[in-house]
Amino acid sequence: MTLAARPTSTVFGVTDRPFAELVESRDAVVAIVGLGYVGLPLAVRYAEQGFRALGFDVDVDRISALHAGSSHVDDVPDAQLAPVLASGQFVPTAEPGMLRGADAVYLCVPTPFDDDHQPDLSFVRAAAQTVGAHLTAGTLVILQSTTYPGTTEELVQPILEAASGLTAGVDFHLAYSPERVDPASTEWDLSNTAKICGGVTPACAEATRVLLDAMIGRPGLVTVVGSPKVAEMAKLAENTYRAVNIAYVNELAMLAHAMDIDIWDVLDAAQTKPFGYQRFDPGIGPGGMCIPVNPHYLSWKANELDVDTRVIELTGDINFAMADYVRDRVTAFLPVDGKRVLCLGAAFKAGVSDVRNSRAVRVMELLEDAGAHVEFTDPLVGVLMLRGTRREAVDLGTSALGDYDLIVALVRNPAWPRDELLAAGVPVFDAVNALAGTPGNTYERL
Repeated sequence: MTLAARPTSTVFGVTDRPFAELVESRDAVVAIVGLGYVGLPLAVRYAEQGFRALGFDVDVDRISALHAGSSHVDDVPDAQLAPVLASGQFVPTAEPGMLRGADAVYLCVPTPFDDDHQPDLSFVRAAAQTVGAHLTAGTLVILQSTTYPGTTEELVQPILEAASGLTAGVDFHLAYSPERVDPASTEWDLSNTAKICGGVTPACAEATRVLLDAMIGRPGLVTVVGSPKVAEMAKLAENTYRAVNIAYVNELAMLAHAMDIDIWDVLDAAQTKPFGYQRFDPGIGPGGMCIPVNPHYLSWKANELDVDTRVIELTGDINFAMADYVRDRVTAFLPVDGKRVLCLGAAFKAGVSDVRNSRAVRVMELLEDAGAHVEFTDPLVGVLMLRGTRREAVDLGTSALGDYDLIVALVRNPAWPRDELLAAGVPVFDAVNALAGTPGNTYERL
């Protein structure tokens, strides 16, 4: 299936139909490069809003599955995918040449870090090269991947210009607008989450605002900032704020335990203050591709500029070490060597199947290193590779809980049968206060 070329001239700024008009009439073709947990929901949202949405990904198996109506993203159930596929509003493809017909192109590719905590921008480079090779005058390109301040103008722009022979801000629009996705959230989604954007020129920013407004479906939720760098740093500020506060409360939890104080009672009490306090809960350390990754972009850039960011760097160290601390607390509660241990949760948070950077998986590995025979259960993770070995999830509905020597709660999930778990007569260590039991000889929480 192909998409018709946009009905515009090839002269930037002197189009047969202005960009804003194309957006308003829903004649604009919006392409999404990278159909992961950010890109696929975005593509489906544009399709639902009446746009022709082109989803490009280099993973041909993923594209084939999407054509068959099978979604790999928790936030896009098959039932939501089906109508936009049937209508032809959403077209998945692995053919880069189809990008040439797009009026706007989002780059939604991963931005992980390597073993030395250096930004890995190989996916961004490859995506920019692909888009640049098929870029035509008048197109709006929006980088959405989380990255360090300067990436849009210092990395993406030169690649696009060299590959296309066009000039950003003169021949095509270029902007940065970070993703603000809360996987598995029932409160916040693309229809009500405020967005920010910064363009290489005011016209680039305005084109981006118009397109974002149309995607959200209501006015007033898009803030235009002065440059792509401001937008890039704002995204890092958001996630690093969370990382710092999680590290703080994790450190506070360790101190409270050493002082024989229940940290959860402390947090409940502190939360009664109606101003000047926002609650964060301790646990095994944040996982996924945002909170544990993004602060490293700031500290890497700071090191490049000889700026000391001790708080940010210490944040990563504290959160990363929580898995070891939980292992130590578990083994102090009950020696696990030779014991059969059931872990509750494998994904990086409840409601998702994503195990990337999952600290629950890390705790399982550490418990096995301590001699435990680890099994796990998770409503959305059926199979897990643990120390190179394939493990299948336990079905709590049919499992004999009394056969285990220890239960360890690693993810706070309302799906856990709290009463059954606490009444099973098996010692429970609750690393995230998932069961909110009464501390005693058979129940301990972080």
